[in-house]
Amino acid sequence: MKTLKQFTFAICMLIAFGAYSQTKKDQKIMADADEAKSALIKADPGLSHYFNNAAGYVLFPNVGKGGFIIGGASGNGVVYENGVAIGMADLKKLDIGLQAGGQAIIEVIFFETPLDLDRFKNGNFEFSAEATAVAVESGVAVNAVYKDGIATFALPKAGLMASASVGGQKFGYKAF
Repeated sequence: MKTLKQFTFAICMLIAFGAYSQTKKDQKIMADADEAKSALIKADPGLSHYFNNAAGYVLFPNVGKGGFIIGGASGNGVVYENGVAIGMADLKKLDIGLQAGGQAIIEVIFFETPLDLDRFKNGNFEFSAEATAVAVESGVAVNAVYKDGIATFALPKAGLMASASVGGQKFGYKAF
């Protein structure tokens, strides 16, 4: 009986530690997302309009991309609805084609309407193969428009990559 109690206690502690570790990881991603938002607005103040008026957005503060013929990208981010964090997201991409290098970027996807955001939250969202993000530089957001309810921007942080597409990215979403 004592061994069963010890085993049960150990399992409960592992579950609690796992939840604590995930919470700490999520808090770090959320802090990074706040910094990334500031960096995006600093690079192009016109993005404030999107942050203030979109039905929602998902902000990936650190997307790693890399490849040589076969490439991939991955990152974790925060999903916001009306400016309030409502969950966490992840992105994955695997592709084959002419590419070389590695890069770290900030990526933000704005959703024009609640319906567009719901498509993302329900897992009914992925970029078509040819989709690209608008590279953030001063003044570019003023002329950018939503396409099919989505506007995507990317700000390079480091590295050099011969491909700037976001096509084929797949996303996961987990509500708080």
